[in-house]
Amino acid sequence: MHIGFNNVVLKSRIIAVVNAGANPIRRLVEKAKESGKLIDATSGRKTRSVIFTDADFIVLSSLQPQRLIERLEHEK
Repeated sequence: MHIGFNNVVLKSRIIAVVNAGANPIRRLVEKAKESGKLIDATSGRKTRSVIFTDADFIVLSSLQPQRLIERLEHEK
């Protein structure tokens, strides 16, 4: 699935797509950064979505969560 700026995540590996604004999500992102499990795919833009994968990686995207969810539902 295309997540912006020519970055792609395999749909089969995605567990959840959430809004980046909540404090618990921010804490999880910080913990992933400390442990080397964070992938920043925002190209320097504001983080709007956080994608959790089944491999315990967290991917940051600058696209809105709703847009990513629509892509999940419509891409084959």
